[in-house]
Amino acid sequence: MSKTLKTIIIIIVIALIIIVPIISTYNSMAALNQKVISSSSNIDTQLQRRSDLIPNLVATVKGYASQEKNIFTDIANARVKLGSAQGIQEKADADNQLSQSLSRLLVIVENYPDLKSNQNFRDLSVALEGSENRISVARQDYNNAVNDYNTSIVKFPSNIVARIFGFTSKPYYKADAGASQVPKVDFTK
Repeated sequence: MSKTLKTIIIIIVIALIIIVPIISTYNSMAALNQKVISSSSNIDTQLQRRSDLIPNLVATVKGYASQEKNIFTDIANARVKLGSAQGIQEKADADNQLSQSLSRLLVIVENYPDLKSNQNFRDLSVALEGSENRISVARQDYNNAVNDYNTSIVKFPSNIVARIFGFTSKPYYKADAGASQVPKVDFTK
């Protein structure tokens, strides 16, 4: 074997030793990024499912509680805000507003025993509860995917590959600052 051929083989081996881990790291980050995107889409799907149930629930309650007009307006406004939300934090804020409005609606329902015994209302309530559970799971899955992705782009040596290829951190799905407070319902109107 000639000296030139040996040199070429050594250069190729060294290049492979460097390039293969970079490709592997890039592919791993790309897969984690896709998982974040997929998880975000799953949240959107579940929010849409809940949003689609709300008009039926509101229509059922309206028949019994026509004097509670402001809650119906609040729910409609919150649905519009959620539908037009861009970015994960804006969606979280709109989702929180809609959740608070729905909580107020369910508190109002307590004043109407005939409504609570209505089969359509009960079915819609169960479907809405299922949607809320699915949304909660989707949020948790999203945050887990973001955690895995964000961790991968800050670890050494993958952080170098992340910087080279423009991988940046993703935001967590966070509830509004006031989300832990129970909504106030005024029955004096």
